Amino acid sequence: MLCILAAGPAHAQAPPKREFRAAWIATVANIDWPIAPGLPSDVQKQQFIKRIEDMKALGCNVVILQVRPACDAFYDSKIEPWSKYLTGKQGEPPVPYYDPLIFMIEETHKRNMEFHAWFNPFRALMNSKINPNPPTHVTRTHKDWIISYGGKSYLDPGNWHAREYVVNVITDVVKRYDIDAVHLDDYFYPYKVAGEQFGDAGSYKLYGQGMDKDNWRRENVNQFVSLLSTTIKKTKPYVKFGISPFGIWRNSTRDPQGSPTTAGTSAYDDLYSDVLLWMQKGWIDYLLPQLYWEHNHKVAAFNALMPWWYGHCYKRHVYYGLGVYRMTDAKSGPWASVKELMSQLRDIRKGCPENSGYAFYSASCFDKIRFPIKDSIINNIVKFPAMPPPMPWIDSVAPQAPALTAKADKGILLTWQQPTATKEKLRYVVYRFPAGEAVNLERPDRIMAIQQEATFTDAGARPLQYTYVVTALDRLWNESRPSNAVMPGK
Repeated sequence: MLCILAAGPAHAQAPPKREFRAAWIATVANIDWPIAPGLPSDVQKQQFIKRIEDMKALGCNVVILQVRPACDAFYDSKIEPWSKYLTGKQGEPPVPYYDPLIFMIEETHKRNMEFHAWFNPFRALMNSKINPNPPTHVTRTHKDWIISYGGKSYLDPGNWHAREYVVNVITDVVKRYDIDAVHLDDYFYPYKVAGEQFGDAGSYKLYGQGMDKDNWRRENVNQFVSLLSTTIKKTKPYVKFGISPFGIWRNSTRDPQGSPTTAGTSAYDDLYSDVLLWMQKGWIDYLLPQLYWEHNHKVAAFNALMPWWYGHCYKRHVYYGLGVYRMTDAKSGPWASVKELMSQLRDIRKGCPENSGYAFYSASCFDKIRFPIKDSIINNIVKFPAMPPPMPWIDSVAPQAPALTAKADKGILLTWQQPTATKEKLRYVVYRFPAGEAVNLERPDRIMAIQQEATFTDAGARPLQYTYVVTALDRLWNESRPSNAVMPGK
């Protein structure tokens, strides 16, 4: 089933209460965090908190952090070694010791943001000529799984043992850590290198079973995505699964179902990623295609691709990856001002009225952009808070409404109780409405706080000035009915 496109202008212009707002934090080559390898643990922690505080100021409610850049780990793993991008030397733990993933999840959740653990599934070495890994590492114990290509090395997606290995690595994190989602990037088969063949002839001979090689490669990726999806949901059903593919599935010049683009690369034909099939089968919960082009780009226009992807969501969510990295050095053209990004953000809201969302690539770019992009986003796009869209196919049962009381005490002190016990840790949304205004939970401008504590003080308020209600949110952002409405002093 395709998604229904576009809503009326009045609805499209309303600020959304539900919107996926994220940024990628890349750790490979220390792109976003930490800013250098081998820093003391306290400095790493300070840098991470600064990074997500900056994201929070930009309205983000999701952190997408790369925990496995190249068969290595930004967490304490018995399977793969500590990443050199974290500690300075592959296989050595942080000094003094801490588990960065536990720390990062806790700090992210404190700020009522989701933590999406980002894995590069098949990249094994960033430099195929240098292997810093210990003798027990997969690149040494299973050399038959490793293919060097374009100066890097990869696990062979055509070898089912290698695919299962990756699934086991990711499942280990799902089991042991309190992540909200597994996130994969676009690197399944690598981007093609001119004049070089990807060396999977051996696995094709073993497992190809007479299939066309391109179709066989796509089936390998399909099997990997399907197995990973099933395993995640069996392990923790509430953990989401998202993938960020290359921004073009296929050009319409090759497939009438494709987008009105003429790019030289596509996810289906070059990366062997049949993204639409994954959505149709319900294997993934959200897509985040990388739409790093501007409006009216000659071969891949943002204004052509965004509605095309939204029209192929198949009852799942589609958000959009936005290339703020293109603004860091732009001296002319569409990326040399705030106008292009602002237009993209507005178009996403207008054209995707349900389950709107975006992610910036990448977080540290906002440190480098010379013009006031942060102010433009804060003042014009994220003036009011938003919660991630719910995913009813995972869970649609909301918590029960809290019971609210209020009293004047250096302002207005609100306290509330959850009527029935729940094992799940809840968040709460505090709404405030001027006296005489009807309670309307679709007004994000009336949200005072999204928090975990069961008390809130409205310091500047006076009796008879406002009506308050509180709702409860579960892990998947299902929202309860409102509490009893309270106007202190009435």
